[in-house]
Amino acid sequence: MIANRRHHPASLLFKIGKLIRSSIFFILVLFVFQADNSSMLLVYGRYAFLLFFLGSVVFAVLNWFTTTYAIDDQRFYLRRGVFSKTDQSIPFSKVQNINRHISFAHRLLGLTSISFETGIAGEDSSVKFEVVTRKEALRLESAVQQRNKSVATEHETISDDTEEPPAAEQIEPGQKKLKERVIHFEPTRKDLFKASMTSFSFLLLVPLLASLYYNVSEFSGFEERLSGVGTSLLASTWMIAIVTTLIILASFVFGIVHSFIKYGNYEISSDSERVYIKKGLLSQASFSIAKERVQAIEITQSFTKRILGLAEVKLISAGSLSLGSEELNISSLYPFLPKRKAYAIVAELLPGYRIQEDMQRLPKRALWIRLLKPSWIWLIATALLFYFQSNFLKIQNMWWIVSIVLLIVVVVSRTLNFLHTRYCLNEELIQLKNGGFTSTLFITKREKIVEVEITQNRIQRAFGLSSLQTVTRARPVHTSYLEDVPDSFVDIFHRWYRDRTKEVELDSTH
Repeated sequence: MIANRRHHPASLLFKIGKLIRSSIFFILVLFVFQADNSSMLLVYGRYAFLLFFLGSVVFAVLNWFTTTYAIDDQRFYLRRGVFSKTDQSIPFSKVQNINRHISFAHRLLGLTSISFETGIAGEDSSVKFEVVTRKEALRLESAVQQRNKSVATEHETISDDTEEPPAAEQIEPGQKKLKERVIHFEPTRKDLFKASMTSFSFLLLVPLLASLYYNVSEFSGFEERLSGVGTSLLASTWMIAIVTTLIILASFVFGIVHSFIKYGNYEISSDSERVYIKKGLLSQASFSIAKERVQAIEITQSFTKRILGLAEVKLISAGSLSLGSEELNISSLYPFLPKRKAYAIVAELLPGYRIQEDMQRLPKRALWIRLLKPSWIWLIATALLFYFQSNFLKIQNMWWIVSIVLLIVVVVSRTLNFLHTRYCLNEELIQLKNGGFTSTLFITKREKIVEVEITQNRIQRAFGLSSLQTVTRARPVHTSYLEDVPDSFVDIFHRWYRDRTKEVELDSTH
């Protein structure tokens, strides 16, 4: 008989805390800023809010009593529902990755949150424990990993039935093979400082202060009190220069502190079976995924990162990467890695994904097709500019100058897209790269591609070109595009993808 467990009692405190946080605006308006206002609307509004808040608390308590979970050696058993009961049974074999998140409140109470993400759509997409003890989280994680490890061992045994393992790999009975976790990357202070500049996090302070000022002054009359101070400050040129300098310095300090808090304690590590990523100082998040669960790798370079030689590597899996309402965005192997270092880390983490830098370019005729293709954005924008013809900065006929600038941007973007678009087939791997001001390199294995679509319009047919689209299983489904490739490559791709049937048949026998 499997014993059902309720979630940790502290989960009630977290739910009430979220309720207060989401209601803080109404609390400030009804009970602080307008506390002396006795109009009927506000009086009844206060009563309605108190009833809603009390009802939400009562429902949270009832929901805690009626929500239970249990595990055996193969699956999760979940039960929830206050008025109508819902039972779920989710096997461990469906778990794609494991996410952990330790907020500042979790750390104060010695607790954590853990989420087991699956590739299943709908209600079974994940199993979330928003508040558990670290011991319980370790128990749940160990149960899932142990089950998946047993399945992987069975697959290896079946595939090795006809092949004698090398002597160096044989393990004596009773001997235990230890898994050592290897650390591949930890950012230095220089890396964190570079991240604060590259991410433009220093630009967050001004809009943050402006939003805070607007929300407070809307109900407190704060704007009238500061109007005199603002007038005196703007009256002096020296004061304007000093205030501007202080704002710039504060913005840079804010950006540096923000980056250190967000990316501090960042660590990329792995063992023989899994990849681990963790980050954060005050609020910690961690992510782990079995290497065999990685569906693809995506390497992105923005315009700024390309100038600085940086890149962001993301592991694509079939599981979601969120915990509650907060997106973890933790599958990225540090968003500001030097390009060479990023390639080296990928090779260390996933030896099966060998990135080949020597890739094929598009033929020159593909550039002419892209340049001659009409830009609907430019045409519509030009028509609107011509219709309104506003004299911006008191310049006559400013509309056609803006139109020309926009056309130049379109031409440059398409030219960069042509220069960045490359492709390569390497045994069972395919590499697709495209993008204008931001370029993306996509690498996946042939067996991970679940759908392929090849199209050709009349203009492409005249130039002997086609467009290729591949679909990889992920959440959401990942689609990659490669436009204006030669028909000769399409024929090679056909033969390459046809060999996928051998790999799928071999995998099904496992």
